[in-house]
Order: sequence, then C-alpha cells, then structure tokens
Amino acid sequence: MGEDNVMRIVQTVGNKSLWQREKTLFLTSRQAPLACYGWVFQWVEEFDKWGCAVCFNTSELEEEVLKALLVCHVPTALVVTVRFHDIYNVQIELALREKRLLIVVLQPEENDGKGYLARLRNQYVISQVQHIACGHISPNGSIIGLLAGLNNVTWLLQKEDLRMAAEQPEKPYRWTVAEDKRLLRMFYEDMGIHAIHKALSRPYSTIYNRIKALTIDDEALKGREFEDYVVELFGLPKNDSLVLKEWRGDKSLPGIYPESNSAPDLVFTYEGQSFAIECKWRSHMPKDIGKELLPPDRKVYFQRYAEERKAPVCLILGVGGLPNDPEMLLMAPVADGLTIERLRKSAVQPEKILGSIVSMLQKKLPFEEVYLNHYAPWSEADDVRLTALFHSGKTIADLMTTFGRTRNSISYRLRKLGLVRQ
Repeated sequence: MGEDNVMRIVQTVGNKSLWQREKTLFLTSRQAPLACYGWVFQWVEEFDKWGCAVCFNTSELEEEVLKALLVCHVPTALVVTVRFHDIYNVQIELALREKRLLIVVLQPEENDGKGYLARLRNQYVISQVQHIACGHISPNGSIIGLLAGLNNVTWLLQKEDLRMAAEQPEKPYRWTVAEDKRLLRMFYEDMGIHAIHKALSRPYSTIYNRIKALTIDDEALKGREFEDYVVELFGLPKNDSLVLKEWRGDKSLPGIYPESNSAPDLVFTYEGQSFAIECKWRSHMPKDIGKELLPPDRKVYFQRYAEERKAPVCLILGVGGLPNDPEMLLMAPVADGLTIERLRKSAVQPEKILGSIVSMLQKKLPFEEVYLNHYAPWSEADDVRLTALFHSGKTIADLMTTFGRTRNSISYRLRKLGLVRQ
C-alpha cells in the first residue's frame, strides 16, 4: 500500500484488498452548504461498486458521505490521521464485518504538532487514487491548489446548481410523531441524513434542523465530544497514578446557570497532586481569548480556583478537524499573560499531554513558569508594568504569576532595572 516521504500508513483495519481497486477520492471544503447535498448523494447512489470510494471524516459533509456510502453498500476506504475514534458507529461495525470497508490510518513522518495534517493527508491520498470527485470546493481554500493541473477531477456541482437549489422553497409540513420516531431511530443507527431523506421524503435542510431540534444542542455536543477525546488522551484507567476526580457537564436553563458550570471541566490528581483542565474546541483558530475562549470573569475565577485549591488550571484547545479528532492541540495555563499569540506557540502532540503536565508537577513549578514567557524577551511595556507593580507592593510570587516567568527571571529583571540591589 506504499508510503511517501511525508505521510505513511501506520495501521489498517478491515478489507485490505479494497486499496488495490480503482479508487475515487471524495473531496470537499469544510464549510459545505446543505444545498449541495443532493448532488453529492446522487454521486454516491451512482457509484460503481466494482471500484472503491475513498473519503475522510473531518467535516459534516464528509461524515454524511461516509454514512451514505456505507448504507448504500459502496466499497469504501476511510482515511484518518494518527488515530480512529468513531469505533461505536453502527454502520462502520456492520461494513467491517461484511468486508466492504477499509480504515487506513496515516501519520506524518515528523509530527511537529503545527496543524498541517489535513494538507499532508490530502496530498498523500491524491497521489494514491485514480479519480477525484469534488463536492463544494471553496475558491479560497487549499484544495484548489492541490487540484491544479490534474486531469482526473470530476466536479459534482457548479455555482448555478447551488443557486437553483436555494430558490426551491421548503414545504412547512408538520412533523408527525411517527416521522420523529423513525428519524431518531435512523439517526441513532448512524444511517445519515441521506438515508433519512430517502425514507421520509423531506429536504436535507429540514431533516438537519429536525435532528438538531430533537437531539442535544450542536455546540454542547461538540464540547462534550472534545472532552471525551481529552479524557481518552490521559490513558484512564490504565494509569494507576492518575485519578479523574471531577468531570462537570454544562447544564442550564435559559437565564439559569449553576455555579458549578464556572469550574474547570476536568479535575485530576497525579500521585496526590491536583490539576484542572478546561477543554475548548473550535473549527478555526480564535482571534481573541476574552471574546471567544475565556471571558475575563471566568479567567479570574480559574486563577482564584487554582490558588485556593492548589490545583493549576490548564486550557486545552483543539483546533480544526472534528471535536473527537482535532488537527491541532494547544495547551497553556490560564494566567494573566495568556494571549492568542502565546497560545499559538503552545502546540503539543496528543500523546505527550500527560507527560508534559506530569513533568511540570514533578518540578513543583507553576504552569505559568513553564508555558508562557519563560524564554520570551522582555519588552519595554513589560518593564514599565513590572516597575509599577513592584512599587505597588507586589511580591515576587505575584509577579511570577502575572508575567508567567520563573523566580530567577523576575529577580534578574528587577536587578537589571535597578529596582533591587545586585
């Protein structure tokens, strides 16, 4: 099944002979409108079952295409990076049992944690397939560049197709109890939006909205999926030294928020020492900490929580991909100096998260000393702020927390500025 100098196949599950067939890769941009679903699923229905469809599972449309391929009994190769998470999918289990599915796990030769997995994966798989079928492709995305010069690409829809689909009004027929029951049964059997569309003769957008109305809130579900992913990374229950003490779920009614929702999502102890984790997943890199990740009052609460509980609070942010398989992981302590710029520099490999935290705990250093500004140069603004805080009576420990630097670094800078004697 081959390798190249960037990505390599580290694991396969299922029918390996499918990779030897004539393969067609389905490609789509992440933000695909529901209006394009009909043309994409028509391609699924007409797929030649002597070949093999190749797809990913990192966006909503890709997830739905995978389900449709499996329900339609199309021989399929699912390509994932690093690891495969959706092990409880009913249709995947059935397809593996019937030998019409191959799961290919790719891994980069050098995993630098910088979030380029999707592009490297796309390049590798494009080199392995004979045909490419494109769903909704953003003109400003990276996929366009990868397709330049290729003569084996089929475009499943055009802009005119989307315009015509958008002009078709939906009929506001009321959902019956029987339809709701059938929809939920098919939804929980992982049959996907296309199978439900065929069974109930409802537009894709109507089905999509009905699923959202009858199931858990979409954002809450994504948050919980990412928490599940993070907990899995810590290797419970195999690690006897690590104990998950608390796992809080966000429960609320409109205007009513329990106080426990303000606490960190996860609290662990490692050999008796506590630390807390706040989990966040975003489809794209946020631009502002306070507006998009940690409101100021919540950050202050976390800092007070860490001081009172003697349990450092660390933010783990997943970016891109899916909540249960993000493209990039970032980890940093919740401190005054935490910014998006500093968070960008805190990429961590999934398998090293626990080791990094344990290392910090064993050194008896606050998280701030290790992750934020330990090696960063002092700016003029930093010096002005340090001088003002020092004259206001702040202790060395206070300044360590504020600036995210070690005791030696603070002491040296105070001497450098002439604030204390050499």
